[in-house]
Order: sequence, then C-alpha cells, then structure tokens
Amino acid sequence: MMKNIFIWMVAIILIAPGCNDDYLEKFPIDEATDDTYWTNEENVRLYSWGFYEKFFDGYGSFWTWGKYFTGQSLNDDFGPSQPTQFLKNVTVSASKTNWDYLLGYVRRANLMIDRVKDVPMEEDAVAHWTGVARFFRGMAYYRLVQQYGDVPWMDQVPVVEDPAYLYKPRDPRTVVMDNVLKDFQYAAEHVRASDGEAGLTVNKDVVLAFMSQAFLFEGTWLKYHDVDQGRAKTYLEAAKWSANEIITAGKYSMGESYRGLFSSMSLKGNPEMILYRGYEEGMVTHCLSTYNNIESQTGGSKNLIDSYLCKDGLPIKLSPFYAGDDGIENVMKDRDPRMHETYVQELRLSGEITYSSSTGYSCHKFLSDEIKDLPIGKSNGNPTDAPVIRYGEVLLNYAEACAELGEITQADLNQSINVLRQRKGINLPNLEVVGGQPAVNGVVYDDPNRDPSVSSLIWEIRRERRNELVFEGFRLNDLKRWKKLEYTDTKKNSTINRGAYIRKADHPEIKDIVLEGDAEEGYIVPAWTDESQRLFNNERVYLYPIALDQLKLYKDNGYSLEQNPGWEGLE
Repeated sequence: MMKNIFIWMVAIILIAPGCNDDYLEKFPIDEATDDTYWTNEENVRLYSWGFYEKFFDGYGSFWTWGKYFTGQSLNDDFGPSQPTQFLKNVTVSASKTNWDYLLGYVRRANLMIDRVKDVPMEEDAVAHWTGVARFFRGMAYYRLVQQYGDVPWMDQVPVVEDPAYLYKPRDPRTVVMDNVLKDFQYAAEHVRASDGEAGLTVNKDVVLAFMSQAFLFEGTWLKYHDVDQGRAKTYLEAAKWSANEIITAGKYSMGESYRGLFSSMSLKGNPEMILYRGYEEGMVTHCLSTYNNIESQTGGSKNLIDSYLCKDGLPIKLSPFYAGDDGIENVMKDRDPRMHETYVQELRLSGEITYSSSTGYSCHKFLSDEIKDLPIGKSNGNPTDAPVIRYGEVLLNYAEACAELGEITQADLNQSINVLRQRKGINLPNLEVVGGQPAVNGVVYDDPNRDPSVSSLIWEIRRERRNELVFEGFRLNDLKRWKKLEYTDTKKNSTINRGAYIRKADHPEIKDIVLEGDAEEGYIVPAWTDESQRLFNNERVYLYPIALDQLKLYKDNGYSLEQNPGWEGLE
C-alpha cells in the first residue's frame, strides 16, 4: 500500500473538497467550508501530498520520464543528431512556464502555513507541518531562482484587495534565498525525523538532503557569477552543514548495485534512498525503462565517454590502461566500472538495429532486466521505482562544498567521494589530496583535458559528480551554476558532436551515419550540418525570460515587472 503513496494520495488531494485550486481561488479564508477542512492532522497530511508529484516526480508518469535521461538534454553529455537549442524568444504565456506554476505552489505553501497554526494539534505537530510547508515553499523558490534569478518573495497569500502585494516587484535573488535558507533551517529543526514509511515521505533527512542541493547550487552560482562572495560562502557552509548532518548520522550507505538504484522493481529498504517514488503496475507507471530497452536513443557524447577514469584512478591521457577508441571493447576496457553499469557493451548503429543510438553508445542504466521481455517493459507500463534524492548525491554535495570553501581535507574525501568509489562492484582507487592537488596512491596528477580556469582538484570533484550522476538531470544546472555553458557549444567543443570510432567496412548495413571528414573510418558525427549546430553566444540564456503576458498583467494593473537582462524587446 505505501509503495503507491505518491499515486493514490495525490489523486485524493486533487479531488478532495476544500483542497483543490478551484476551491482556494473561489473561497476566502473565513468561509465555513474552509474551516471544516482544516480540523485535524490527517487533513493537513492529505493537503501536503499535493506538493509531492511536482517536486518529487521521479521518472514522471506514463509517457514522460521526469528530469531523467533527456530531462535536461541541453548539455555536453549527449551527442544528438539535432541538438536542443537555447531559447531565442520570449515565451508569450506565463501558463506555459514554471514562473506561473511554481508561484502557484508558493501560494499553496503559504496557505498551508497560515492554516496549520489554527488546526487543533499538539504543538510539535503544528511545528512539524509548518516545517513541511516551509520546506515546500523553499523548494518552489529554489527552483524559481534557479530559472529566473530575481523573483517576488511572498510569505503571505496575496489577495485582490491588496494589489501592491499581489503585483509585487521582483526581489533580488539574494534576498529570496536568504529567506529560503530560513525556511530550510526551520524545517531542519522542526520536521520529524520519521513520519510515515521511510523513503516515501518528507522527514528531516529529506529536508537536509535538498538543503545541501539547493545551497550548493546557489553558493556556486553567486561565486562564479560574481554576485556576492560573502553570501556565496554562507550558502556553501549551509550546503556543507546539511550534507554533514546526514553523513555523520550514519543512517545511509551504498546499495548493493549502482545500476540497481535506477532499474529496481522496488527501492524499499535500499540503504542509499533518502526519498524515492514508488510505482505500481496497472496504476501509475512510466516509460523510461522502455526507452532504454527498445527505442532509438540520443547517445552519450565522446566528451562524456572520455571523462571516465581508468581503473587506476587516472584520466585516459595519463593512464597506461587506456586502450583507445577503436572498438567499444577497448573504450570500456579497464575503465570506471560505472561505464558498464551505464552503457550497453555493444554499439547500436542506425541500419543495424531498430533501436539505435545517435553516437553508437546506448544507455541501459534505467533498464530493468526483469521486465525487458515483458509487455510492461516495452510500453508506458514500467513499474520500476525512481530515486528522488539519494545518499550518493549528498556525498557529492558535501565534497564540492568543502572544495569550494577551500577547506577540503583527506578526511572529507574519505567520507564522501571515496565512499562512492568503494561501492561494491566499483572499487576505484581513492581520490587523495596532496598539497591541495588531486592524487592517486600518493602521486599527484593533473588531467591534460582539464579546463585551465578550473583548479585540478575541483576538476576531479566535478568529474566524479558527472560520472556518478550521469543522465540523472543535473548536468545543465551544474553548467549554469559553474558559469560553463560554453561547454555546450558543439562547434567550439567538437567532442560533444562526436560518437564512437567505427570503420564502415565493419558495418555494411549502417545508414544515415556520417563520419568525421566524411571518411570511411573515424568518429561518428551525429549533427553533421552547419544548421544543426548549437552555439552558445549570449549569456542571457543563463536565466529564462519572464513571459510577455505576465509583464502585461503587471502593466495593465499599474505596476511594473522587470524583464531579465538581454531578453528585453524579444518576442
């Protein structure tokens, strides 16, 4: 029953009298029907489920797959034949953007905060549910700031009688995130350590895990976009603290299998799951396993493949174990075992197989071998559970926060990145720090492929994050916060627009495949026309524009809403 909690509880909240959006729009706070609803803790709990599907969507549902795999495909991990392009024009309607949607969740959270204080409950229950509501408000604002930068901070439910508040101008992102930090801090102190089945409901650990994620993002954004170095340090310290709270509690550990985190029929009891979404055959399902099973894929780029270490813990240009690119057997030989857990160990080329890959490299990280030959494994009926936030990410958040603060020690690496490397079936050599530089077995090294603007140690920590979290929907936001969207330019970075090395003579049945230099052997070039290239040529794309109808709405009511820099006048 509890595995289906995201399914049936969300369905109830959407139809429950007194809880849906239509009701909240039509009835003021003091209506008796509203008072009738907010009368006990179970009703409060029921209301809280209305946030789950938005913030914890996992693999999405039916023919969607949430943020996973191509959820953030505009990055350097993929080698598509038609690269996703940066937004060029301003969206007309706010209803088509997360601006409108997420501010709606801010309103829901504020309503919950306001109502909970008057519900007849024990004092600790009031504090817990207030903390849950403030957590969700913080989550909504974290995502708004990620996408739009400055946004109106609202801690009350706006009413038409107060248009100045209803049409508030945008507050600086630092003001907003200061308030979000207060929300997370309150939630971390007051949300229960346990409330419902572990892994399926918001508890203190869930708050702390997302706190580490949110403030690692914002701390590094402020640092690398040179917004406010003092606040950057404060936020990075918050990220480190919250991750460390989870680490030192000792409740989580690595699971039995890396791939099993993403392809299991059930994640119940998995020691790495802080929060996951449960699916159930015939009720709510998804199609991500099917996509890895029988559909053509956007393949991993050569840039991504080259980033994996060899089994001695060294980059490919430094390791004697690197066997070259001639054949996938050589590519994957003596490499980080997460490669085998992530990619099919054969090339899948157009013409040879119906479910080919644009680069030849095909992902099976999310494929369940248990259902791959069944009807539910070849449709939108996949019931495999989805991680929402896991211990592995928290360890990476901790390591990066320490490094960005300039205070990382060997002890920090040993309780974070090296825990990931010692996972069963991975067993890579420990990452060491010697004189502030990365080292393996006491020998300092510096990757020749390193971006010279990034320190060698932070480069290695970012590599670990990329390979551990690959295709989980993080990469685009990581590039944004590091101010590295130039990595996505397919003309300036040719290895993004490259795939496997092949000889056409070895593959007589291939079709629609172009090799570098139009040669008979070489690297696959997925996007081979000039028109299909993705260029990064304007920093305005670090933030999304505010939709035109939202700007007009403010103006029509006598108020002003500023557009994001660089988007002014674009329609």
